[in-house]
Amino acid sequence: MTGITQTLSRYVADLDYADLPPEVPERAKYLAIDLIGSIVRAGRQADSTASLLGMLARLGLDAPGHSTVFGFQRRYIPATAALLNGALGHSLDFDDTHSDSSLHPSAPVVPSALAAAEMTGASGKDLLAAIVAGYETCCRLGNALDPTAHYARGFHPTATAGTFGAAAAAGKLLGLDAAGIASAFGVAASQAAGSLQFLVNGAWNKRYQVGAAAMNGLIAATLAREGFIGAADAIEGKHGLLVGYTGNPRPELAVAALGGVYETMKIGMKPYPACRYTHAAVDGLLALRREHGWSPADILSVEIGLHTNGIVLTGAPLDEKRRPKTVVDGQFSMPFAAAVALCKGSFGWDDYALLGNPDIEAMTTRIDVRRDERLEGLRHPFGATIAVRTATGTIERTIPDPSGEPDTFPAKADVEAKFMTLATPVLGNAASALFSRLSGVEGIGDIRDLAG
Repeated sequence: MTGITQTLSRYVADLDYADLPPEVPERAKYLAIDLIGSIVRAGRQADSTASLLGMLARLGLDAPGHSTVFGFQRRYIPATAALLNGALGHSLDFDDTHSDSSLHPSAPVVPSALAAAEMTGASGKDLLAAIVAGYETCCRLGNALDPTAHYARGFHPTATAGTFGAAAAAGKLLGLDAAGIASAFGVAASQAAGSLQFLVNGAWNKRYQVGAAAMNGLIAATLAREGFIGAADAIEGKHGLLVGYTGNPRPELAVAALGGVYETMKIGMKPYPACRYTHAAVDGLLALRREHGWSPADILSVEIGLHTNGIVLTGAPLDEKRRPKTVVDGQFSMPFAAAVALCKGSFGWDDYALLGNPDIEAMTTRIDVRRDERLEGLRHPFGATIAVRTATGTIERTIPDPSGEPDTFPAKADVEAKFMTLATPVLGNAASALFSRLSGVEGIGDIRDLAG
């Protein structure tokens, strides 16, 4: 386990937009657009937003600046913008997912890259190349951490590996060479943090720690830009990321086929605003409901099988998961997501208004969630098995992958539809103009013109 930090640093420093296969920055663009839709809606409706803004005001961190927070009229200093865009982008749990590493790449990477691009007046192509650099860094490090082992130690990979991805993206835009990127990684290693303890009480830590990852990555890169010396061998060293954060490091995955195989192309887009481990089951239940014309009264019981990671996050303890009290509880409740799907025939952000609804709660009591060993050891951990019992019998189905994965990545029209659903209630007619500008980002000469 040697040379990983240097190899990744050289890759980030040398990466050039012109050398990327055209589908790679194109995918990065639509993933970034998807995140921005969540940022806009969360700024208005996420329950934690007022606390975040109050904290910034009390600490004097809400000073006016030149950095964009999407959906806000005012602008902020770069670090604050990165924090807000990252936290808001992850607040709805509607942002993208990289299956192999079980993390959300855009939420830490894109806000850091946007802030750094506005600091430097970078072009749209520069921004997209930096986002790709960040995606490749955090996804590969998430793979190397082994998400099951990382979760077992209580860590949230979007915040831990995400800090490195944010540092890579910002460092690229700040013009760091390989030594500078390595130094930024050294600082990121001291700031990579993210606990799963939020699951105990539906706390808001998860969204904040992802915003902090975006901000900390930007700070790490800026420190390196100013000559600050970060720790060497931050990834593979004696006390590096792959030692302290996992019990099953797979260092070879951090650099496997680097520059030839793009993890960016393995990032999927969420159709439902909840933990990705709930999606395959929701897909299956919605399909069965359509096929058989079921009403809620027809459902006698449902058994859902998930990967171990899915049980940890969304299925245990089952009695508590059946009675979510907060939005975060609901986002990490397989019974709630399944109940909404079966009762409504759909599942969107506005359905969190159904928390505590007696019809939904009556359905959750009929839903059991169990670990299914058949889902272990597969390429992706996000599959599900379902068995629905009605008066006429039991129907079983296996859903290997949820919708929105790379093989079924949404078309531009579907990305736009999701974006408009999120952004229009906040921006009104301006949502369409923003989507148009974002869609043409590669043609923008100075990213400071992006927000309009």
